[in-house]
Amino acid sequence: MTPDQIEALFTRESGEFLLARWGRPLVPIVFGVEDETLSTVKGAFEAVVALAGHKMAETDPELGANCMVFFFREWQELLEVPDLDRLIPDLVPLVERLVAAEANQYRIFRFEEDGAIRAGFVFLRMDAELSKIPAETLALSQVVQTILLWSDTAFRTQSPLAVAGNTTVLRPEIGELIRAAYDPVLPGAAQDASHALRLFARMQQPQ
Repeated sequence: MTPDQIEALFTRESGEFLLARWGRPLVPIVFGVEDETLSTVKGAFEAVVALAGHKMAETDPELGANCMVFFFREWQELLEVPDLDRLIPDLVPLVERLVAAEANQYRIFRFEEDGAIRAGFVFLRMDAELSKIPAETLALSQVVQTILLWSDTAFRTQSPLAVAGNTTVLRPEIGELIRAAYDPVLPGAAQDASHALRLFARMQQPQ
């Protein structure tokens, strides 16, 4: 992976470079799934967080849970979730936009004062397209896209996952990039495109 390719993964459609990682341990909670799928999603979080060299916790002292994953059939169901409008600003117009766009997924983040990720919300409308994806693949894909603040165009043309034999796995270079982004020497957030060079340098170092 070249520095330019790394930079592109964090350069938004507007041209702005922005990378952020979690500044606190992740405390995920999952809504709308059976126990079997719940353990699959939790397992994906554990695997990706371990890869990053980051931590998970039982509870967040401020928020309780700081990474919420919602599975549902229709966007309007979000309007019935108690107190969600307090966590997600302008929830009603957001739902209207997502309905109009016929979107099947959406992620939104809140940030610490230093720009690191403070909380994340993942919304998955299980339409025909998403329902065809195996739970393990869907969970891994969503957690990978939640462990960092990627560009809004990052995985538009190529998934962060690949198929090896009969198993879906994280693409090795994406795994290396996540690990590099969580290097404790680096800041929790960066808005300068030169940060891509620092990530590139760390990806070249033997693990």
